[in-house]
Amino acid sequence: MNHRRVIEMHRPVVWVVGASRGIGREIAKQFAQIGCVVCLSGRNSKELKSAVTEIGEAGGRGYGFPCDISHPIKILATAQRIKREHCDVEVLVNNAGITVFKSFLDTSLKEFDEIITTNLRGHIVCIKAVLPSMVKRKCGWIFNILSNAAVKTFEGSAAYTATKAGMHGLAKVLREEMRHHNVKVLNIIPGAAETSMWSNTMRRKYRHRMMKAKSVAEAVLLTYQMPDDVVVDDMVIRPLQGDID
Repeated sequence: MNHRRVIEMHRPVVWVVGASRGIGREIAKQFAQIGCVVCLSGRNSKELKSAVTEIGEAGGRGYGFPCDISHPIKILATAQRIKREHCDVEVLVNNAGITVFKSFLDTSLKEFDEIITTNLRGHIVCIKAVLPSMVKRKCGWIFNILSNAAVKTFEGSAAYTATKAGMHGLAKVLREEMRHHNVKVLNIIPGAAETSMWSNTMRRKYRHRMMKAKSVAEAVLLTYQMPDDVVVDDMVIRPLQGDID
C-alpha cells in the first residue's frame, strides 16, 4: 500500500526526537509535506518554535514539545502528552545526539555519561514509550538516525561511536523481535552532513564533502514511502566524494 494514499484517509502521527535543527528538522519538514501530524521534540525551545513556524508557513501541521531526553520522566510525559493531544505515535524518529571530538583518554567519564545518556539510553526510553501501542495496533515505524561511526572506525569519537554502534546493535535485535508485529525498525546511517554538530571551522573546510541535511531527510522519507511488504533494514548514505577521514 502506498503511504501517500493512506495519508488521504488519515494523518499519521510522527514524533521526531531532536527536531529543532539539522537532520531532525529537515525530517520533520519532509513528513509534514506529505500530510502527517508532526510532533517535534528538542531541548532548544526557541529553535523548536522556529521549526514549527516554518512547517506551518509551508502548509503543514507541526507541533512543538520541548523535551530533554536525558531525563526519562520527561520523555514519558512528552509521549503521554502527544497521545493525549493527537493520537498514538505511528512513526518514531530517533535523531537527537551530542558528541565531543576527543580521544578515549581525553574524554572524561562525565562526558561519556552525558553522551550515552542522550544518544543511547534516551532513545531506548523513547522506543519504550511508543512501542506497546505499535505492537497493539500491529503497525509502526522506528527510524534510528545513526552515523557512519556505527560501522566504520574514526579516531577521536570513542564515546559517540559507542552510542551509535550500541543503537545499531539494539535495533537489529528489536527488528527481529518486531517483524511478526508488523513494526518496522530502520537504521539510517549517514556519513558527514553539514550540521551544527560540526564546528564552524570543520564545516568551512569540508563543506564540499558534506551532504545536506535535507538530502538525508529525503532518503528517510523515501524508505517510508516504499511498499508495505518490504523494509529497508539499514540504509548507508555517504557524500558523493566519500567519507571525511
